[in-house]
This record gives sequence, structure tokens and C-alpha cells, in this order.
Amino acid sequence: METFLQGKNRNSLSQFSFFFKYIMYLRLNLNLIMEKGTVKFFNESKGYGFVVSSKDESEYFVHVSKLIDEVKEGDNVEFELEEGRKGLNAVNVKVVS
Repeated sequence: METFLQGKNRNSLSQFSFFFKYIMYLRLNLNLIMEKGTVKFFNESKGYGFVVSSKDESEYFVHVSKLIDEVKEGDNVEFELEEGRKGLNAVNVKVVS
């Protein structure tokens, strides 16, 4: 019986691993989890700004270290959300046309 349960746990771990890899593939390659929005404000000298979500008009803080592309006010962007010290932050921000 013990061998059977160990085999079952190993199979569950394998299934979890497959689904985790699949979700990461979708996230990184297909951009299905990316938010869309517009750069409301960005101060290059201070290295931070705000992005407004197209979905619900929420504003998110963005730091220069979390940019993929250089941004300026009015740019249309795609981004992900990550929990920060004071709420959700925009990360992996890239300009889209």
C-alpha cells in the first residue's frame, strides 16, 4: 500500500509540474496575462511614474527598474502586476503600438 501511495504522490507532482510549466509558457510567450494601459506620468530623473489600466482606470506605480522599454507620458503599454510595499505595482512594462 505504501508503494502505491508514493507512486500516486509522484504522479500528482508530475501533473503539477506540467501545469506550472504550461502557465509560465502562456505568461511569458503568449502574453495572455498582461494588462494594457497608458503611461500617465513618468519622471526620468527620479526613475518612477504611474500607469493607468485600460480595463478599470486604476493607477499603478512603476519604477524604472521594472521597465522593459523606455516609456514616456501617453505611451500605450502592456504590463504585469506585482504586490509592492504600498499596493500593486506595474512590472515588466513594455511599449505597444
